[in-house]
Amino acid sequence: MKNTISERVADFLKNFPPFNALEAKQLDLLSLQVTIIHKESNSLVFSEKEEPHPYFYVVNKGAIALTKKGSSQILDICDEGDVFGLRPLLAQESYKLEAKAYEETILYAVPIKDFKPLALENKRVGNFLIESFASNTRNPYSIKHRGKLYGITATTETNPSSKILDLQPVRYSTDLVTCTEGTKIKTVANTMAKHNVSSILVMNGDLPLGIITDKDLRQKVATGLFPITGNAKSIMSSPVITYPKELTIAQAQMAMMKSNISHLVLTEDGTTDAKAVGILSKHDVMLALGNNPAVLLRAIKRASDTKRLRSIRHGIMTLLQGYLEQNIPIGLVSKIISELNDASTKRIIEITLEAMETKPPVNFTWLTMGSQGRGEQLLNTDQDNAIIFEDVPEDKLEETRTYFLQLGSRISKELNTVGFEYCPAEMMASNPLWCHSLSEWKDVTSHWINNPGPEEILLSSIFFDYNVTYGSKALADELSHSIFDHAKRYPQFLTHLASGAMQNPSPSGFFRDFLVEQDGEHKDFFDLKLRALMPIIDAARVLILSHSIKSINNTAERYEKLAELEPNNRELFLACSYASKALLKFRTRQGLLHNDSGRFIALDQLNKEEKIKLKRTFKTIKEIQSLIEIRFQVKNLLR
Repeated sequence: MKNTISERVADFLKNFPPFNALEAKQLDLLSLQVTIIHKESNSLVFSEKEEPHPYFYVVNKGAIALTKKGSSQILDICDEGDVFGLRPLLAQESYKLEAKAYEETILYAVPIKDFKPLALENKRVGNFLIESFASNTRNPYSIKHRGKLYGITATTETNPSSKILDLQPVRYSTDLVTCTEGTKIKTVANTMAKHNVSSILVMNGDLPLGIITDKDLRQKVATGLFPITGNAKSIMSSPVITYPKELTIAQAQMAMMKSNISHLVLTEDGTTDAKAVGILSKHDVMLALGNNPAVLLRAIKRASDTKRLRSIRHGIMTLLQGYLEQNIPIGLVSKIISELNDASTKRIIEITLEAMETKPPVNFTWLTMGSQGRGEQLLNTDQDNAIIFEDVPEDKLEETRTYFLQLGSRISKELNTVGFEYCPAEMMASNPLWCHSLSEWKDVTSHWINNPGPEEILLSSIFFDYNVTYGSKALADELSHSIFDHAKRYPQFLTHLASGAMQNPSPSGFFRDFLVEQDGEHKDFFDLKLRALMPIIDAARVLILSHSIKSINNTAERYEKLAELEPNNRELFLACSYASKALLKFRTRQGLLHNDSGRFIALDQLNKEEKIKLKRTFKTIKEIQSLIEIRFQVKNLLR
């Protein structure tokens, strides 16, 4: 008669090292000796310095946390298929760490007396154990874990597949700003300022005669060596140094260093006797390398059109990719990328305002909302924005609104050109519902707070994460005060907002199995945004609003502030901060890998380590949802 329990044990173990190296008959015999142990959450498996048990353990379901005694810091988590407690048995030493059930867990206890002979007989199993000792890891076949058993050593890995950027063709400006030898120096300076460029070519027809740079104006004119009434010929550098347009980044760098210059003129054949086709600055070369946020920020501020900004966006994505490969903390990464995103949006607004037929009739504020408002938009996702304009007399209101709707429409179009997709729900300043005077916005938000239906809660959850990207901060501050005042007068609103935060589906089922989409375009995919990120984000929003804290929009920073405000919940809030950053980093990596938003994850394409990292956040999500359910009495609302 078959032992179905041992069959299930063998069927599980055969998928994980070192058991996958055993012959089928060996594994069947070993599985007969395995004991199945159930552990409640936080129950002890073994303690530090305890004598080793006669068996080691394999996690079947759940997770085991490894810690140093007396420390709350988790050094490692063993997940499905992980082996732990084996090294002390083989080394004949006491346990070095304490092992506790991180959640409800089922373990397979494998007797060392039955396993050891198999290890001696099977060379592959023996090699696995030898490698384990040498590499200080549970799974020596995982290169990422070599020397990092406890997962607390940060390393920088080299990506051999990364492109050798300095051998790539360099991008150069084809929009030449030119003058003639007889052009007055004052006109030259005004032309350079108007086009926001650092150099101007002095031309004779299509042929370059010389070049004038910012440096020339500073050193030759501003110092008084040449009068501003003089002509271009008197201060230009001539002859110009020219190169062919098929130039690599490395060649451009070498050329500039060799001649100690900051600009190269590119011609059809690389000589001064051919037509000028472009100009290249040292700034362009640095930008092409894509590894310097300060350079990118200067490039954004100097961009004269959205076409240029779109090319800079590629540099920002390259920078983001590099940061992730170097394992730079995601908190720092999100701050840098958010600053660059905000700078890009601000520059688009400035360019659009310059192109408007008339100036704005009153002061206004451009708000970015959603993920960009929270400083969490690392990928090119859709845009969420709004306009607040100063109050005007009733007879001027519609005329003023028409102006700002036109402005909002143009800005949204340019944002789309740069790479920020249109919002599918049209939550953009081009929509009359998202373009109001200050008084109107106060009325709109007070209506949301006083009449919190499902739609009002959804709109609130998006709008209350706003950030001032351009214009008068005073308008946004006044609106914030109005929102907090109404929220205090109608505390039931927070209960409705908390209820909305509870609507997102759970990320996992029994024993932490991923809950995936059951139908539609993304059937069998895991919705990272809806099931994991949004519950963490929504909980942070309602909690921070309950404390009337403004100007902290980032989810991780909200939890860190909450940890200060509520010391009794400090551990949970810091865990939420960590989880929000871990999920954001995971989504960003997935988005860059698959060139999409990173929202829907194909679980069969994740390795075991990635699945473990995801699952570690699920317990935190459930705990924070439980807290807001109790605090805001959500169940009473549903009765």
